[in-house]
Amino acid sequence: MSLLENARAALLAERNVQGHWEGELSTSALSTATAVSALMIVDRERHQALIEGGLQWLSAHQNDDGGWGDTTLSFSNISTTLLVWSAFGLAGRENADPVIAIAETWIADYVGSLEPDKVAKAVADRYGKDRTFSVPILMLCALGGRLGPERQAWKRVLPLPFEIAALPRRWFAILRMPVVSYALPALIAIGYARSRHIQPIFPFCLIRKMAWKRTNKLLAEIQPTTGGFLEATPLTSFVTMALASSGQRDHPVVPKAVAFLEASVREDGSWPIDTNLATWGTSLATKALLASSESPEDFPIADRVAVRDWLLGQQYLDRHPYTDSPPGGWAWTDLPGGVPDADDTPGAMLALHQLQCQDSADACREAAAKAARWLLGLQNRDGGIPTFCRGFGALPFDRSSPDLTAHTLRAWHVWLPSFSTNDADAVRQGIQRGIGYLQRCQDAEGAWTPLWFGNQHVAGETNRTYGTAQVLAALSCLEDHEDAVKGMRLQGKQWLLSTQAADGGWGGDQDTPTSIEETALALNALAVLGDAGQSENTAIERAVAYLDQQTKQGTMFPVSPIGFYFAKLWYFEKLYPYVWTVEALENVTARRSRPVLASESASS
Repeated sequence: MSLLENARAALLAERNVQGHWEGELSTSALSTATAVSALMIVDRERHQALIEGGLQWLSAHQNDDGGWGDTTLSFSNISTTLLVWSAFGLAGRENADPVIAIAETWIADYVGSLEPDKVAKAVADRYGKDRTFSVPILMLCALGGRLGPERQAWKRVLPLPFEIAALPRRWFAILRMPVVSYALPALIAIGYARSRHIQPIFPFCLIRKMAWKRTNKLLAEIQPTTGGFLEATPLTSFVTMALASSGQRDHPVVPKAVAFLEASVREDGSWPIDTNLATWGTSLATKALLASSESPEDFPIADRVAVRDWLLGQQYLDRHPYTDSPPGGWAWTDLPGGVPDADDTPGAMLALHQLQCQDSADACREAAAKAARWLLGLQNRDGGIPTFCRGFGALPFDRSSPDLTAHTLRAWHVWLPSFSTNDADAVRQGIQRGIGYLQRCQDAEGAWTPLWFGNQHVAGETNRTYGTAQVLAALSCLEDHEDAVKGMRLQGKQWLLSTQAADGGWGGDQDTPTSIEETALALNALAVLGDAGQSENTAIERAVAYLDQQTKQGTMFPVSPIGFYFAKLWYFEKLYPYVWTVEALENVTARRSRPVLASESASS
């Protein structure tokens, strides 16, 4: 079998019994540390087996330098290392323990000392104005005895104005909260915990007592039926430990959250960063398998119908209780803790465009129209697309980003002929504004920096290969806007060609280690651009040879930690090398079969 045939077979074999893809997220030291900490604070005796299993896993997966990274393939970082150190503090581990001793050496080298004020400053400096993750880290450091005596420790935990959550949701953007939109549960629970541990003076104590009556109910209302906020172990754990540490062990949120943590632990004693990315993975797999053929023999119509119906069933048709998002979007998961966002929504739209058939054309078109309007409502004044909430604030994960904008432009473009006149006119304006945004955020070298993907080998942990590949894929299909996108496309392609490594692959940027994921993304961008010059042809063939070698002819797909979860937590996903390799090879195959135009031949 060929490389492509093997890769397709491998991807199809990853389906679950329902016929769609669930994938597998990396296990996480950060998640494991927060989960065992929450369980210790709630009921150490009852959860002793889970606690010991998690601590043993953490001990066994400490990096050689003494720290911990977000995944088993990640470099040590101060956030995860402090959380693990604090978890061991809660467990009462002696400092003479070798695991603790070398961890403290790593922290002292990074911070300058283990002095509480310096530790707190290092955390605050890492995240700047965004308190979404710095405050939970400091809270666990305080609970673990790493920031000094209790009241002094909690004074080092930056305040969160949980009272704001009692106000109407539409005010949040105006107030420019110090946390991003998805962090509402942490804002409430940790803000309340800090106020209880510090005991504010009159009249602030009365104000917070009154605010707690409202926010307390809101916290319970927005908890998903699974018990996991965002289906995420860290966020759920932080909320749980905050409540349990402040006299709220009997709060209705706590037992549900604990049940989520109990259900989420893996056989080896660790926890993943989230339960799954099933909707995202299924959209990616569908787009890959149908990239160049409407009816592949290995993905028959009956199988595609099951995927189509499942994807249609994941669209949010009511206003979301958590983010107050209107109907029309998709989340990353099929579980109730998901939140509609601007990457999964265009992803589902593109997949449905490929999956629609005669008996479902109306249903798919209606779903796509709702989604297109949802994305239009999300579009920021700068023309870009943010992740969850329009104009929510200036913090990174609520800003416009090139990768989300490019993905949205592709989805709008393919469905445009099917929309009503009013929707089509609005979408055309949205596309024009989106193109303007992409023009403004292309850097001087011709590349784009994404929001949701990074590379640990790059200064600043950015991944311009991912961002540029995603934007080029969008620009390749916007033929109605050729004058506006031609220059951008040429600069982006030249940057991509200039960063191909000697082994034929790509990393996150120039002169970085290469990976299957980044090579496949870059290869796909070059393939869909359709340029037939000698430089493109050579780069494509070298990249195909790289994938052939690295995947053992499409039979093995080692992963790289290039994904960013919330608050820049690293993760890797088992499906990524599969789906991006298949999509790239499909488009290379289609490109090879396309007749070379005289204009292309002359331009080479």
